Amino acid sequence: MTAVGLDDVGRLRRFGYTPELQRSLSFGDLLVYGLIYMVAIAPFGIFGSVFQASAGMVALAYVVGMVAMMVTASAYGVMTRAYPTAGSVYAYAGRAIAPSAGFLAGWTVLLDYILVPGLLSLVAAASMTAVGPGVPLWVWVAVFVVVNVVFNLRGIKTTRLVNKVFLIGQLAVLAVYLVAGLLALASGAGRGFSWEPFYTSGQFQIGVVAAAVSVGMLSFLGFDALSTLAEDAKGGARQVGRAQIAALGLTGVLFIAQTFVAGLLVEDPGKLIADGDPAGTAFYDTARVAAGPWLATLTALATALSWGLANNMVAQVATSRLLYAMARDRQLPAFLAKVSTRRSVPTNGILLTAAVSLALGLCMAARDDGISLMASLVNFGAILSFIVVNLSVLARNLRPGQEKVAGWFRSWVLPLAGIAILVVVIVNANVLAQRLGFVWLGGGLLILAVMAASGRRPRLAGLTDTIAEDDPANTVDRAATRAAHRA
Repeated sequence: MTAVGLDDVGRLRRFGYTPELQRSLSFGDLLVYGLIYMVAIAPFGIFGSVFQASAGMVALAYVVGMVAMMVTASAYGVMTRAYPTAGSVYAYAGRAIAPSAGFLAGWTVLLDYILVPGLLSLVAAASMTAVGPGVPLWVWVAVFVVVNVVFNLRGIKTTRLVNKVFLIGQLAVLAVYLVAGLLALASGAGRGFSWEPFYTSGQFQIGVVAAAVSVGMLSFLGFDALSTLAEDAKGGARQVGRAQIAALGLTGVLFIAQTFVAGLLVEDPGKLIADGDPAGTAFYDTARVAAGPWLATLTALATALSWGLANNMVAQVATSRLLYAMARDRQLPAFLAKVSTRRSVPTNGILLTAAVSLALGLCMAARDDGISLMASLVNFGAILSFIVVNLSVLARNLRPGQEKVAGWFRSWVLPLAGIAILVVVIVNANVLAQRLGFVWLGGGLLILAVMAASGRRPRLAGLTDTIAEDDPANTVDRAATRAAHRA
């Protein structure tokens, strides 16, 4: 039972939705999902970029990033309990602020969710060409997309099983790297032990750290996607909120540990800061310093499989759930709301996600800056959506008659702190990403204006976004409401 006296299924029905997704995910399943989505070895693939942006203080960038994400995770937990639906930030903003705000929030986070699977396929393909250079990049992109579609169409249980296998493999590779790296440092390899990855005298600036966080944020993306599984979880909203915090804490510690060791194994930090890491091999170079070519190959292969299969698989799941949530509210084409009765998955959403991922992956594979451009756009969309979630918590608090689902600290202090941190990060983000991100947002505003002009203003199920809260006795005639909504 939730704080408002109803279980999540009951509240879902009172929001005007019919439960269609199978509640089969336990806390452990959700935790594994979050760990897989964030990828325990995520810094392997972007280490050089974060190292350059942070002027060598790469571990500090991940500490600040973890704090920012923990604060935002608290906001997600509050909103998931208040609105236990599959729509994530789209549903939260739509019900806490206004349906039009929900549409814009959903449109903004789509920039993140739609690009992520294509980005993951592209990064994985690039890693595979480094391991086996004989196969063209576009072939690997296609392979990763198709394999993930096959797994996801088989249902959430198959995805859950594959996730666990990949997580074990990731943790094993990371353990080997950390042990080898620490032993190498102890024997005098690299620059030896120091605190420079956390703080380098003469280099520390708030803007530098914020810029690095805006790049490293890609590693943390995924905890928010757990909120899209609010209708798949056995324990409902409470379990999702707990899993988000636990997944962030565990991965944050792993990120800090591996980047600390890698930061000390960089043999020429000045060169890496000046020239960057266009080939994306900086982390694998530190593995070579630690134990030789075999560890460099192992870490590159682990990155390819983790990003291209494990992470990509759950990214498709999250994107298809967001498309499903917006489609059933008639804010996207209705065919995206179709759920397979046999597998209990939004089939058309999965197929559309795969098609877009394939198209984007193939297009960006032809660009020299494809990976960096897509990564910047993904991060920008994600940061904007995180700001909206925190704003939604504050907006809900200001509305009269709302049931209390969290204490004053989580309802007021943490959301304000989260907004402040994220605004600093986004101001210092990549300029091109800022421009393209606001162009995308402008497109959403244009669509919203066209909808309003044609008399089709966004509405969530139940006609208004406050029925479930303002009508605790459920006295509203649901049939009449649905009829009005269809009209």
